[in-house]
Amino acid sequence: MLELGGGQHGAATAGAVIDGSDATFMADVIEASQTTPVVVQFTAAWCGPCKTLGPQLEAAVNGTNGKVRMVRIDIDQHPQIAGQLQVQSIPAVFGFVDGRPVDAFMGAQTQSEIERFISGLTSAAGPTDAESQIDDALDLAEQRLAENAPAEAAQIYAQIMGAAPENLRAITGLARCYVMTGDLERARETLGYAPEDKADDPAVVQVQSMIALTEQAGSADDHAQFQATIDANPDDHKARHDLAVALVASGRHEEGIEHLLHIIRRDREWNDDAARQQLFKVFEALGPTDPLTLKGRRKLSSILFA
Repeated sequence: MLELGGGQHGAATAGAVIDGSDATFMADVIEASQTTPVVVQFTAAWCGPCKTLGPQLEAAVNGTNGKVRMVRIDIDQHPQIAGQLQVQSIPAVFGFVDGRPVDAFMGAQTQSEIERFISGLTSAAGPTDAESQIDDALDLAEQRLAENAPAEAAQIYAQIMGAAPENLRAITGLARCYVMTGDLERARETLGYAPEDKADDPAVVQVQSMIALTEQAGSADDHAQFQATIDANPDDHKARHDLAVALVASGRHEEGIEHLLHIIRRDREWNDDAARQQLFKVFEALGPTDPLTLKGRRKLSSILFA
């Protein structure tokens, strides 16, 4: 793999393989993957391994006869989406199904590994009747969570795990229920059911970050005390940091993010970059596609590169 650097963008390819951009990502990937899986390759003209991987991916995609599409994005010309997905090196490849990333890899791969990756996307896009029922149940559980009914959601997730013990959405969903009810020990125990090869999956990382943030806020005083300290001294970054942690733990994510951004704006290196590190934990807990994460990352970038 190569670390990110400079380069130029190549020519577009017609058909199932196209060149994309930050501006067209919603249409080319998010919306398109609602009906057809989409492979996104982050690349650059200067990246040698990308030049090898690109034709391999194109061959595998074209071999699906329209069941999978591919979008190339030059990270030099269009860095925003790569940044939101936390791409640190290229080549980096993500598979999108139903508007969300379901698989990814970085670096060179053999043709057989690439074909397995593509096959996994087509399988994800074409569930069996039983899988459709599970997906419907998962959607219902997510709805209950969104309605702040973790107990009801937990029952649904537990039933799903009875039928599909390694279903990652059910495992991480049930763990989130336990976090919401303050049972961090059972949340960790539930995460232990996740397959070993999914330890770095964004959904698993998200719950781990939720647990860490909840633990961190466990010793925090009430919001009013922190706010009073800040009112007396707006540059008391420690009090503002603690208030941000407490706000996030109570579900007031946007307010917590704004306080952390304020610290970075005033003193980006305060306490060994503590505010920015805390902000990244919040982004992980929310997930990479959450609107607050996307908005927060844009604001952070404007501060750091102003």
